Amino acid sequence: MERTLQMVFENAAGKHTRISIADPKDDLTPSEVQGVMDTIVEKNIFNTTGGEIVRAISASIITRDVVELISQS
Repeated sequence: MERTLQMVFENAAGKHTRISIADPKDDLTPSEVQGVMDTIVEKNIFNTTGGEIVRAISASIITRDVVELISQS
């Protein structure tokens, strides 16, 4: 099963932008994620096509089952 942490932000143009992180740790807490998102906004470390990130919107852990049918390694 694949897991991805997806954080959604609003940029200066009022559009939503996403930052995804593969394989987040199993015991990740909402407060840890909120802290990271707050740091991203405060430090202004990312710029999007709609300008800087101005606000944290939401965060989710997305899980996906992958069934490999054929593999030719």
